[in-house]
Amino acid sequence: MKNIVKSIICVLLLSQIGYAQENTFNEDKLLERLEVLSSDKFEGRRTGEKGNDLARAYIINEYKNIGITGFNGSYEHSFDFEIRAGKFNAKNVLAFIKGTEFPKKYIVISAHHDHLGKSGDKIYNGADDDASGVSALLAFAEYLMQNPPKHSVILAAFDAEELGLRGSKYFVDKMKDSDIVVNINMDMISRSAKNELYVVGTRYNKTLEEVVTSFKNPTDTKLLVGHDGTDGKQNWTYTSDHGPFHRSKIPFLYFGNEDHAAYHKPTDEFTDVTPNFYKKAVKIIISLFKDLDLKGL
Repeated sequence: MKNIVKSIICVLLLSQIGYAQENTFNEDKLLERLEVLSSDKFEGRRTGEKGNDLARAYIINEYKNIGITGFNGSYEHSFDFEIRAGKFNAKNVLAFIKGTEFPKKYIVISAHHDHLGKSGDKIYNGADDDASGVSALLAFAEYLMQNPPKHSVILAAFDAEELGLRGSKYFVDKMKDSDIVVNINMDMISRSAKNELYVVGTRYNKTLEEVVTSFKNPTDTKLLVGHDGTDGKQNWTYTSDHGPFHRSKIPFLYFGNEDHAAYHKPTDEFTDVTPNFYKKAVKIIISLFKDLDLKGL
């Protein structure tokens, strides 16, 4: 009888350990990386400039420290484009983990690493927009290394979002013959006075709607469906890097918070993010990813 009781206790303890691991990412590192990425060192991370190069190098080094590899043998994927402002060479940063059951089906988790750069002596550090999303990508890397996904996952830190979603457009075009089942995009997820995180994309896909509707929120942060053209608020369907996925008929979920006074201003600084909201937002997004990975599309 004692042996049976001991066995039951061991099973319960192991299940608790497994549950903890399933939901693990380093919350202190999440904030630390956000602070680093939005520091003056990176000079606003403008596409084609030195600060952008330094930011990419930092992101890649963090991936290496976590133990996650680049996509198709490389972290950096270069592309050129020309707009009225001039010619640019830009670089997406892509990390990859192979799926255990569906290695040829991809879930793309994205954020953009670029921002607005400098204007005179003012630096647009873009803490919320979108150092917050990139730091969350690194949290995803930590989670995935502990909890291998069923589908292959590409962690995409896109460049040139601020110049017309150029990085995500290039990526979607290059991957047009691949089976991308869903894009999860994060842009401005670290700052909310209302403790509200919005999700966009469910109106375009029945399975996504079902997953979000049945989602068991592990936090007290409100997850709201909206800003999708159905509620009279600003429609975010094409406002960030999920837009090119949607245009290519790839299902997407975009997570973000409403614009604040520091949006696209030099005052978008680390000191004004709401840390507890940010950590809970990342927990929500990782938990929803887990549901999608289990269910598939």
